[in-house]
Amino acid sequence: MPECSHLDQVKPVTPSAEGCEDCLKIGGQWVHLRLCLSCGHMGCCDSSPNKHATAHYEATQHPLIRSAEPGEQWAWCYPDELMLPEGV
Repeated sequence: MPECSHLDQVKPVTPSAEGCEDCLKIGGQWVHLRLCLSCGHMGCCDSSPNKHATAHYEATQHPLIRSAEPGEQWAWCYPDELMLPEGV
């Protein structure tokens, strides 16, 4: 089974906003929220019109996000294209 090679980049983070930071700035809307595990940027998912979580990864190369949705505990590694187990 493939393993994520970026777990060493997980840091204790505080969410940058209570919603998608970038949507809040432009008056946009989001579907689901994703938290960057490198810096705490709160972005919207790829089902959202602006896909700010992925845009944040593309701009910063911060590799890992976690779902910020209640009851969801999964994480995703962009460069390894891997879903990560709960607790990351």
